[in-house]
Amino acid sequence: MSQRIGKTHWKRFAIGAVPTVAATAAVAISMAQGALAASFSISGSAFQVSAGKLSGTGFANYATVDVAKNGKHVPVSVSSIKNAKVTDMCQSVPVDIPVLGTYTMSLKAGGSGTPVKAKDLYIDMTDLQAKKGTFKNVDIGVATGSMTKGQVNPKDHVDPDGYAQEADAVEIIDAHQTVWATTAGTFELAGLHMNIASGRHDCF
Repeated sequence: MSQRIGKTHWKRFAIGAVPTVAATAAVAISMAQGALAASFSISGSAFQVSAGKLSGTGFANYATVDVAKNGKHVPVSVSSIKNAKVTDMCQSVPVDIPVLGTYTMSLKAGGSGTPVKAKDLYIDMTDLQAKKGTFKNVDIGVATGSMTKGQVNPKDHVDPDGYAQEADAVEIIDAHQTVWATTAGTFELAGLHMNIASGRHDCF
């Protein structure tokens, strides 16, 4: 079964679901009480990631909590893809430099006809909007510990009985994401261009 979602608001579709919020809250409380140790220290600054098309096989979506170096807990919706391809990828984050003011660190790739390729890709985000999302053989409401199509980042602390979604394959068109962290086993960036420039140069 394929499921299509037009003009997807990921916060409503994924982390807006009551079971997911409850699972995230449980993880956050456990971390605050010291029952779970933070395995990934994020910077504490979200960044933008856009893509003309994000596709791949072995998709999963679940909730966890990222921890910033300053101790702040950030509930995130994690999208994992075992084998991913990305075209027209853009990543941007504004940084404040003393005396000089605001600059934007940017990364662009996959726009030369050869897509970005990633294996074991995990995107920790709080919002995603897209023109269209297509999920093949999707299971919604599966227990995180019972997934067979997608996978959980082994560095993430999750409730195995918590809410998750998975699909054999996914295709998202014109994706705009607010991301806190991205990890991958391998990341092959065709047509890579990284730079820093004065002012704000957001991806969207």
